[in-house]
Amino acid sequence: MNDAAGSAPRKKAIRTEAHRRRAAQPDKDELSRRIAQRLAGLPEYAAASTILFYVDARDEVRTRPLLAEALAGDKTVIVPYCVGDQLGLFRLADLAELAEGTFGILEPRRELRDLPARRVEAREIDLVVVPVVAFDARGNRLGHGAGYYDRFLRQVRHDAPKIAMAFACQMFAEIPADAHDVPVDRIVTETDVFTRPRDAE
Repeated sequence: MNDAAGSAPRKKAIRTEAHRRRAAQPDKDELSRRIAQRLAGLPEYAAASTILFYVDARDEVRTRPLLAEALAGDKTVIVPYCVGDQLGLFRLADLAELAEGTFGILEPRRELRDLPARRVEAREIDLVVVPVVAFDARGNRLGHGAGYYDRFLRQVRHDAPKIAMAFACQMFAEIPADAHDVPVDRIVTETDVFTRPRDAE
């Protein structure tokens, strides 16, 4: 592990380059379709009943088509929203229940969040679909730097897989990992599925 203060400049540089690469990536919709197809073909996805999906924003891998498919199928779809420095969890019934929220990201409408039937605990989730800014082949990831997902991923069950969706251009040889960083089990791109090595656990 690297010291957090010492790794901060490297993380910042990697984020900047990853954002540049992702913004320049052509055919994001088509590549996202391929990535979603690969994710949906994984045994972990097939086995999961309750799945937390991020809702794509800006240049991220598109998740909304996958959300629509999951809602039309037999999956229980959970989406996050920001509450202070934590993620709240909401059971989504329809994409129309989303509205622009924190950081310009689509979140469940405020008037729906406190409905008892829509509230979810982290332990209920069978699979977490994680957004990334950058990643390496060993399952290390960088988000935007606010730590929302790192804090949240510590709360999910140990047997709930954490799978990231990313474009291949977001891959780096090594992502600095500090003690508070939570790696993912797999990263799905348009060309490959990377699995965290056992010796990295």
